[in-house]
Amino acid sequence: MAGDVTLRDATAGDAARVAQVWESAWRDGHVGHIPDELLVHRTTRSFVDRTPAMLDRTVVAELGGQVVGFVTLSGDELEQLFVDASARGTGVASLLLAEGARRLRAAGATPWLAVVTGNARARRFYEREGWRDAGPFSYEAPIDGGTIPVECHRYEL
Repeated sequence: MAGDVTLRDATAGDAARVAQVWESAWRDGHVGHIPDELLVHRTTRSFVDRTPAMLDRTVVAELGGQVVGFVTLSGDELEQLFVDASARGTGVASLLLAEGARRLRAAGATPWLAVVTGNARARRFYEREGWRDAGPFSYEAPIDGGTIPVECHRYEL
């Protein structure tokens, strides 16, 4: 089904849908694997408020005319990759991952990404896609007024 997917740069008009996909997929992959303290800060409002600032470095995937996933880049990091549950198994995640890596490499970066240690499904996906687990580290998740350390693994191409 990946042939029916359109990848394009995100626009301001995508903000609400990107925030919706982000929150839902983030909760699916993170709840139970992150400090409870971080979960308190990841409200619906937090996703809505943070989305506009990342749109200029985000690529969305559309399936049937609806945004079903996105990838966001920051420096040399593939910072966010989330796909709506309705589009899992369609190849959307693979397309977004490849596009994010392509753009980072084109900018001269060596791509990397962080995966929450307990998110086994995501870790298997990245490994199938050719990313290598470079080991554990503590990722500083931003919150209002600071950060919260989250145990992650760094994946590299």
